Amino acid sequence: MVYFYLDRNEDARRVFENGGSAKQLLLSLSALADIDITPNDTLVVLDEIQECPQALSALKYFCEETPDIHIATAGSLLGITMHSGSSFPVGKVDVIQVYPMNFNEFLQAVGQTKMASLLDDCDWDAIKALDARFVELLRLYYYVGGMPAVVKSFADENKLIEVRRLQEQILSDYESDFSKHAPLSEVPKIRMVWQNIPSQLAKENKKFIYGQMKSGARAATFETAIQWLQDSGLAYKIPRTRSIQMPLKFYEDANAFKLFINDIGLLGAMMGVPAAPVLTKNTIFTEYKGCFTEVFVCMQLQGIDVPVFYYTEEGSRIEIDFAVQIGNDVFPVEVKAEDNLQSKSMKTFIGKNPHLKGIRLSMKPFVDQDWLKCVPLYAFREYFIKQNKEKYSV
Repeated sequence: MVYFYLDRNEDARRVFENGGSAKQLLLSLSALADIDITPNDTLVVLDEIQECPQALSALKYFCEETPDIHIATAGSLLGITMHSGSSFPVGKVDVIQVYPMNFNEFLQAVGQTKMASLLDDCDWDAIKALDARFVELLRLYYYVGGMPAVVKSFADENKLIEVRRLQEQILSDYESDFSKHAPLSEVPKIRMVWQNIPSQLAKENKKFIYGQMKSGARAATFETAIQWLQDSGLAYKIPRTRSIQMPLKFYEDANAFKLFINDIGLLGAMMGVPAAPVLTKNTIFTEYKGCFTEVFVCMQLQGIDVPVFYYTEEGSRIEIDFAVQIGNDVFPVEVKAEDNLQSKSMKTFIGKNPHLKGIRLSMKPFVDQDWLKCVPLYAFREYFIKQNKEKYSV
């Protein structure tokens, strides 16, 4: 393997800036690394590729001229999708979108591989027996979150103060990257939207309210900033659906959506929530109108190929937290972090739509009722994956 950090290796950047054929580029890289780059034998890794737009464009020529050379790249969406003056090699690369670590990956990272396996298997009897331990680990995940550097630090050192320091550093780096990669005219708007997401989530808004950021604010003023945060992977935009029917995308309401931050640990850092209430009190699951739990659910839904929306009914108090499409079926999903599971919205909605079956995510054990499936909050992602595979395999 030959590995180049393009943000630090000026010589490697110069190779791509000077240009040339794919074979010439590889010859120069081989000389820099003092390693022969041979077909089907050497892996070339270009890290932080967003720092060298010419390297990004060169991937097209590597694919066309030297397809037997294996090349892997890594980079931040903040830079890759925002570069002007360089073309993305559409159709010439396989793209893997990397999200913050989900709860299952977090369990594996902190040495709880057997607990993670139980979730993968959806072994409901074993999961129920270990419920208290799962809740304890879920609380820990709420604080640490899924940022790889933060998770690694916690797994290695088990220091909560260092966890928060790293989270605050990441938030600071994000804000610096706004100025580095976004159009200067959009930077203040991006910051305003980004910093406003936690307070929007903590209120019982049925959609993102522009006026909550600035009096008289309009969608046209902030739509580019919101799109930028979404494209960069820092925020997830969940649109409203006008009806929970197949396909959900057909019923999307383009004028109503909610914004979720990409990591629950960063949310806690942005809100200044200390470790004690997260790790020792059940109230963390219901504090701030349950926004932590909604962010947790949104995080776990990313990357599992399940269309996600939310639903509110005009002229009524009915609100369904999420609507998901699994295979050829759609499901209204209710998120209940507290012990009180009474919900007029879900029951009323299913009463009006008896052909649908609801899913409730809570701290209660798995139960399959006639009109509703109750799934443990910490196990729902694996349940959805299993259902999705079964639906598509038919």
